[in-house]
Amino acid sequence: MYTEQKQAVVDSQSSYEDDRERRFDRVMTQQSLHDENVLYAGTFGLSQNNRSCGFVPGYLHATTGVYVISRFADGSPAPVHLLDGLPESWIEERGKGGHVTKTCPGIVPGFLLDGRFYTREEALNFAAQ
Repeated sequence: MYTEQKQAVVDSQSSYEDDRERRFDRVMTQQSLHDENVLYAGTFGLSQNNRSCGFVPGYLHATTGVYVISRFADGSPAPVHLLDGLPESWIEERGKGGHVTKTCPGIVPGFLLDGRFYTREEALNFAAQ
């Protein structure tokens, strides 16, 4: 797994800044969160694969620079990325049952470690070293 992850880091270096800019401008939905999980399957870009490194799933509000850990709707910490526990001001739309279906622009999923936010790519790179 390490060799494949390291290669993924090398392959993504050239487009890293473009990808980072794109992520910071878009909105998060349940589908986009699912798509990211599929994209990062088997790498340190997923919570279950980088937990042993101390990473905690979280989100960054790219406009304000504020980051929060991922939480269940009841406010308790979640072991994976969930939208229902985001701050109310970060939520643009809720569906049936009150579940978050869309965030405001600029909400970026990633991880927290030692008081710093890491994008999935940054976590993958850090953990693969």
